[in-house]
Amino acid sequence: MLKSRPRPSKYFFGAFAVLFFLAGKPPEFGQENQFFQGFLIQNPVIKIGLGVNLEEITIQASSGMKVYEVGSDYRLLAQDVDEIQVKGHKEILTEKFVLQVAQTAKKEEAEKLAARLRPEAGKKVYVVSGRESKSEDLYQVRIGDFLTRTEALRFIKTLNRQGVGEAWILREEVTEERSHPLWVLVGDELETLNNETVVYFIPSDQESYLSYEGTQYRGIFVLRASPKGLVLVNILNLENYLKGVVPEELSPDRFHGYEALKAQAVAARTYAIKNLGLNRDLGFDLCDTPKCQVYGGLSAEHAQSNRAVEETEGEVALYKGKLINALYTSTCGGMTEDIENVFEGRPQPYLKSTECSYEKQTEWTLESRPMLPVWMNGRTIERETAILIGLGIIPRETNPSYYRESVMFEEAFAWIGKALALVGKSSENFAPPETALNFPNLAGLMIGAFQWEDRVKILMLPSEVEFVLRDFPPVRGEARDSLAYLIHSGVFPSTSEMADEKRTATRGEMVYILSKAIRSYFDPGRKGLLRGLTTKNELEVEADGESRVIPVSPDVFLFRVQDGEVFPASRLYLLGGEDIRWVENGKEIGFLEVSYPVSTATLDRGSPFHRWLVRQSKAELEKRINEYYPIGDLQDIVVLERGKSRRVTELEIIGTESQVVVKGLKVRWVLGLRDTLFTLDKEVDASGQTSHYVFAGRGWGHGVGLCQVGASRMAQSGADYKEILKKYYQGIKIGRYY
Repeated sequence: MLKSRPRPSKYFFGAFAVLFFLAGKPPEFGQENQFFQGFLIQNPVIKIGLGVNLEEITIQASSGMKVYEVGSDYRLLAQDVDEIQVKGHKEILTEKFVLQVAQTAKKEEAEKLAARLRPEAGKKVYVVSGRESKSEDLYQVRIGDFLTRTEALRFIKTLNRQGVGEAWILREEVTEERSHPLWVLVGDELETLNNETVVYFIPSDQESYLSYEGTQYRGIFVLRASPKGLVLVNILNLENYLKGVVPEELSPDRFHGYEALKAQAVAARTYAIKNLGLNRDLGFDLCDTPKCQVYGGLSAEHAQSNRAVEETEGEVALYKGKLINALYTSTCGGMTEDIENVFEGRPQPYLKSTECSYEKQTEWTLESRPMLPVWMNGRTIERETAILIGLGIIPRETNPSYYRESVMFEEAFAWIGKALALVGKSSENFAPPETALNFPNLAGLMIGAFQWEDRVKILMLPSEVEFVLRDFPPVRGEARDSLAYLIHSGVFPSTSEMADEKRTATRGEMVYILSKAIRSYFDPGRKGLLRGLTTKNELEVEADGESRVIPVSPDVFLFRVQDGEVFPASRLYLLGGEDIRWVENGKEIGFLEVSYPVSTATLDRGSPFHRWLVRQSKAELEKRINEYYPIGDLQDIVVLERGKSRRVTELEIIGTESQVVVKGLKVRWVLGLRDTLFTLDKEVDASGQTSHYVFAGRGWGHGVGLCQVGASRMAQSGADYKEILKKYYQGIKIGRYY
């Protein structure tokens, strides 16, 4: 068994200091620092729950850790160990159901309603704070407990007869009372701890970090009992916490625009400080899931988002000197909504509906002669042709018939040589005799030029050659294996014409074959994000985390990608922020392909959730609704009211047993939709009865506050982080909290 270690007074002081700031009040935001056994955690400090009701926990350290048992006394369990395993009895979770029958911004009103309901309910009637609903100063009247959802549903009918029109079922987890001893395994020794033990995991040095379930974290860990079983808590500096939040909430790799990261950092910091102590009953401030803010620890950190956090250190959003409720949503569907229409709380002047647009957004135009149609075997190959021209591998020709004519040996030889140079292969020793370029001969030419002889011999089984060419006319000697390999690998098209020795390849077919050969090595196109155009007809692009300015050829080929289809274009209208793909020749763009979002100027247009469609059968929807309200058979769904953004704020659901009015965010939950900004259509079967409900909608999230996709687009258009925040949080000021 492990022995207790000596307890010098300096260790006792360190333990006392940490116990003080962990167990009681939220930390003060001063300049003082907190120490635990010499490990420094700078103020402000935050506690993040990494898991609740845990049973088996393995914690690792990058360069050792100390483990302390803290109860009425404390002792050192282990020092400079790399891994600790902890096991405890998992609490048996059961469930109960309660009914929320009203919510109001005034506590007095809630208490008055609760007092009226108590004599008639025959159940516990109580008032709770609605802070967890993300709407400030909201009080909810609840009735419970019910052991089953069915019992709760039956009681709703009783309430309806008593004149209570709104009742919402909430499921809560409860734990059975029982002991949960802990076992800590250090090396080969097992240590049993008592029920009230709190275990601290402290990195051995300031540069070390701890890991849990494959994720690395800054700071220290604390394992403790809670009303919902064992809880693992990460305690760290607030700014370091934000470094694990910002890239999870607004990925620098997916959402471009550095100023948007700074705006996200300020919003996340404001939310975190305002909600310190939100989960105090479980021993931490915030969880690490979307219910609070997504937190990915040290593993999630990104250089750009770290810099955004550091450059805004201590900055928060304030309204009349107080921290705002800094709500944010992924995709607002073109317009955000007033908070009271979604969360049913008190109106907030800084959380008002605002259109997701930017007045300073610049529009650019690019024009060029379009690529004329080029066909091969019934399919269009303008894109492949434009890319090879843009790379300088084939000459630019404006006559479409040029590509339908037979390719000459000298042309093919020159084109192949340039393709070889592009993929890093030498053509110095390649000097084949001139021959007619039928496909068997062309196959031999390609195999020799790209030095694929070993591929043909080693990678093609004789049975595969026979399978590939089973429906082809006979092909002579070595050409048979070469032709089969090129068809098998996708370089040659799989048509029986490939075996026709009397037919020569066209220039268009040669273009197709060279394009496929090059792409078997790599994609010659660069991918990035369009930042804008300069007055010198240069593109400002962002790729691989770097910005470049590249001249555009006057003869550039333009292509537009929309709804998965690619179209040649003579003119492109650009707003910035579009995904682009291009090829360069001599440091000049000769081919440009722009992915167009939906045709709108709203800032969130590039989100995949800007528009969506959900089709649900009547039976599926009926089952879902009855989990919340006892409506019986679904008869109809009627939109009663919409907010300023046209989101559904009141919805009537009519059933055979009851009808109910659903409000705010509950609409989204009950219907199982991404957002409440939608229209409703109904499909009928042969008998004229409704068979399906079709929801055409926009947005993803609750639709209140900062639109993350919109913030990204504003940043790409030149807005700074303060301008972004003040657009979505109206009338605020940016100030320092510490």
